[in-house]
Amino acid sequence: MKINHLNLTVTDVPATQNFLETYFGLTCKSSKGKGFAVMLDNDDFVLTLMKGNEVHYPKSFHIGFSQKNVEEVNKINQRLKEGGFNVEPPKQLHRYTFYVESPGGFLIEVFY
Repeated sequence: MKINHLNLTVTDVPATQNFLETYFGLTCKSSKGKGFAVMLDNDDFVLTLMKGNEVHYPKSFHIGFSQKNVEEVNKINQRLKEGGFNVEPPKQLHRYTFYVESPGGFLIEVFY
């Protein structure tokens, strides 16, 4: 069995879509105005974004993007910093990792 899709409620669909395209390589398959977008990764995993006025994920909720090596984690961290996002440097915790808050109101982990 393989998970096929995940729907995230976000405060700003276009900003979240742009963020995921720019920094995480997802592509938008379709969208409906500013309220809904269907995103795909390289493995055809479907991530849908749906507009919500109040988004309250638990503090521990996040989605993760695994990388091929430490250098890729560092590269994404640097690109996010250059893009104006507040990110701490990667650290060796349970993995080599860092977290970033998305424009849509959910947390993302980038790790190797």
